[in-house]
Amino acid sequence: MSIQTHPKITPQHLKRKAIVYLRQSSEYQVHHNLESQRLQYALVDRARALGFEDIEIIDTDLGASASVGAPPRIGFEQLIGSVALGEVGLMLSGEASRLSRTDRDWCQLLEVCQLFGTLIADADQVYDLNLLDDQLVLGIKGTLSVVELKVLHLRLQQGLEEKARRGELYRVVPPGYVRDGQGGVVKDPDRRVQEAMALVFKKFGELRSIRQTFLWFHHNGVELPVNKSQGARIRLMWQLPTKAFLASVLQNPFYAGAYVYGRRSTPDPEQV
Repeated sequence: MSIQTHPKITPQHLKRKAIVYLRQSSEYQVHHNLESQRLQYALVDRARALGFEDIEIIDTDLGASASVGAPPRIGFEQLIGSVALGEVGLMLSGEASRLSRTDRDWCQLLEVCQLFGTLIADADQVYDLNLLDDQLVLGIKGTLSVVELKVLHLRLQQGLEEKARRGELYRVVPPGYVRDGQGGVVKDPDRRVQEAMALVFKKFGELRSIRQTFLWFHHNGVELPVNKSQGARIRLMWQLPTKAFLASVLQNPFYAGAYVYGRRSTPDPEQV
């Protein structure tokens, strides 16, 4: 492979390593957007063409969201740490949005790269943060990335609210019900599930107390069907109910035949 000399890349940069940082924001993208992964991994060849021999790939953030409130990205923190140790001459990523989706992370990255003389590159350009023009271009790209995410989130939220107004939004149907494959919801055909959920209301009607209902199920070892998240799927599993689960069932208007949306600002952990 021929070496492509670049005016912004100095011998001092080449003495250090190049880091290729990969990210996709969801497990769905990891399993289905394979072309995006291929293009990101191909940046290794770009780093070699620019003259770097020591090249490190950081791909631990594949499937990790960079949105506000998401768990810390291990790969991104590793990247910042390596730059701060003065080990990195060039950091490559497919596009600015791969690096950060928040102003805080973006500003932190630009600050540490400028301080330690690390260049930033994508598939087309090499940026030197000591040059005003490159600072402006990266600043604009970072701002557009953050704005893009907010616009997409707003559109998604508006779509969900419109679907809810039509009574068609079902994130996870409660135990005792299933989707019919045509957009509707029907009772679970499993008789054990039907009888178990009916027993909840029967015992509450007799005992008139959520706590006493909870104690009855535990004293008698009666399990109930509960929605549990397993990767990207929701499965119905049987277990002794928690008091919070029983309360959520007894207070859920769905079991009374009413459709509601927006009762909580965050998901109920007992329902996922």
